[in-house]
Amino acid sequence: MLKGKKLAVIGVGKLGEALVTRLLKQSELGSGDIAGSVGHGASQTRVRERLGIQVTLDNRELVQGRDIVLLAVKPQNMHMVVKEIADVLRPEQLLITVAASVTTGFVEDRLQIPVPVIRAMPNTPCVLGAGMTALCAGRHALPEHRRTAEEIFKSVGETVFLDETLMDGVTGLSASGPAYLYVVIESLAEAGVKLGIPREVSTLLAAQTMLGAARMVLESKAHPALLKDVVTTPAGCTIDGLLELEEGKLRVTLIKAVVKAAERARELVLTQTGHTAQ
Repeated sequence: MLKGKKLAVIGVGKLGEALVTRLLKQSELGSGDIAGSVGHGASQTRVRERLGIQVTLDNRELVQGRDIVLLAVKPQNMHMVVKEIADVLRPEQLLITVAASVTTGFVEDRLQIPVPVIRAMPNTPCVLGAGMTALCAGRHALPEHRRTAEEIFKSVGETVFLDETLMDGVTGLSASGPAYLYVVIESLAEAGVKLGIPREVSTLLAAQTMLGAARMVLESKAHPALLKDVVTTPAGCTIDGLLELEEGKLRVTLIKAVVKAAERARELVLTQTGHTAQ
């Protein structure tokens, strides 16, 4: 889907740089097929040297003649950027937004013509190619646009298409989720230190254990509860630890954290865009 396409990335920050880097390595796009924009001259030089792509400060110039336009800007800047490029966009272009809480309807309402829009919600492990990106399609997006967006984000991890009404939940779960899991890793490592294990070793043990457990879930396709039962032998050590977790309400606390973050994302949709998810 990407062969022969021209991609413009408005806002080549950490995520934009990660996407460009992985696309140059894994897709049929070359450095001449990708161009980006930044907000400052110093960033322009840095991005050009790191990625080897054309970089400009002019968003309007950037999007002209491009097949795909990726908006990797902050939510509070989305209105300004969309307004800036609206009159130079064409119906045959695909517009992809990765700004949290910005709906496809918000973008479509600010365009002068019916341009296909895809909304993406990636998370920070994308910079390592281990990300999770949820996608949803706007009113004018066709199956080929969905496939194109999916191919772009598969370069930095896994993807899933969902109804836009679920995107706030995605924000609370997979976008905010790494922060919760870092707390879990930190806590496990602290426990190791308490038991006399050196901090670096304890952190390695905790992080690799979480990585391995995640792979077990993904590759075995088994329910996490079944995998938990495999580890939990009768009258063993693990069941005592699990009882402590239940007493400390870890399960319900994590659930409440995701729900609370999703509620906050829903509030941001209203305060930043004036739209509910369509």
